[in-house]
Amino acid sequence: MYTSVKSEKGHISLLQSMRKLKLDELNRPDLEAYQEQEKLPVVVILDHVRSLHNVGSVFRTADGFSIERVILCGITGRPPHREIEKTALGATDSVEWIYVQDTADAIKELRDSGYIIIALEQAEGSTMLHNFFPAQDQKYALILGNEVDGVSEEAMALIDHCIEIPQFGTKHSFNVVISAGIVLWDFCAKLRLNYGK
Repeated sequence: MYTSVKSEKGHISLLQSMRKLKLDELNRPDLEAYQEQEKLPVVVILDHVRSLHNVGSVFRTADGFSIERVILCGITGRPPHREIEKTALGATDSVEWIYVQDTADAIKELRDSGYIIIALEQAEGSTMLHNFFPAQDQKYALILGNEVDGVSEEAMALIDHCIEIPQFGTKHSFNVVISAGIVLWDFCAKLRLNYGK
């Protein structure tokens, strides 16, 4: 169904009416199918993330992009916790996760397993996100840092790359969850959807 719309300049265009999909029309996998499906070759490391709502939201974002797993480090809260579940909405059941006290230990283990270690941080020599192209045959570990202090200096000393999200406003950074969403979408678009190739 189309609707006629007249602009201020008198131009007429046809707009297609859109019907929102019902939940059962979204064709999402059930938990078993989700756990068996191919994952985006990305692990997210939460390096001392203090907000439980941010932790839960990262889980939900990780589920949406079907990443390999989330590693919780330092003071980062762990499931089960009702404040995490408020925003995770069950994603702590679908997304694989582990807790590692020391972020450096998590990084070293991932590097030994063949992951490229990337910090999302504003740093000298960082690569802007739109200029970073992940390789199809590589695995990546993305470090997201504390809401105030960012990625720890200890972790920064161990990374292979640092990527930065371009910003044009007055604030110095995005919220950690927004950052996770932007970067995971970018990796998904480039690795799964071949965007920019």
